[in-house]
Amino acid sequence: MLGIIRTSLYCIFGVFSLVLFGLCAARLHYTLHLPPGDPLNQGNDFFDPIVVELVFSAILGMIWSTYAVVTIHHMREDRYIYSFFSEIVVLSTFFVLYLVGAAIATQLWGDLSFCQEFLACRILTALVAFAWMSWIILLCTLVASVFVAIANAAFFAPFHGRWNPRESTYSDRRTSRA
Repeated sequence: MLGIIRTSLYCIFGVFSLVLFGLCAARLHYTLHLPPGDPLNQGNDFFDPIVVELVFSAILGMIWSTYAVVTIHHMREDRYIYSFFSEIVVLSTFFVLYLVGAAIATQLWGDLSFCQEFLACRILTALVAFAWMSWIILLCTLVASVFVAIANAAFFAPFHGRWNPRESTYSDRRTSRA
């Protein structure tokens, strides 16, 4: 049951990361190609460093969520990132990346209610919302993974959560099949 919940959380995180990537790409395209006469930054092209950080986080988030779903669903056991411990380290890293990105974006564009008639403001509002929603999903995924690892004393077991030491490729307790 927790495998289904974790897989669902990773799928949601992947979709949110994809949407966040699209919103960040739209923001970057707008700020790097300001139309003539645009009052933003006196019409000079620019980019927001926090948007670049969110693009980076979103790309890594899409890659990680795909890897995690495939690993959980197909019970893969890769050599480097295969245990609950390594999953928790990766999720903690994403947790910090998304928290910093969402917090700074909120500080910059927290209340844009005065300009919602402009597409640029609606994009920024959605960008902040999806950054926070991605962070919340990450928090839930991290809690679920820690819960599974603690409940089963499985910090160094494969993070797909369905293991058999006799069948595991990288288990310490690997035994030969008779």
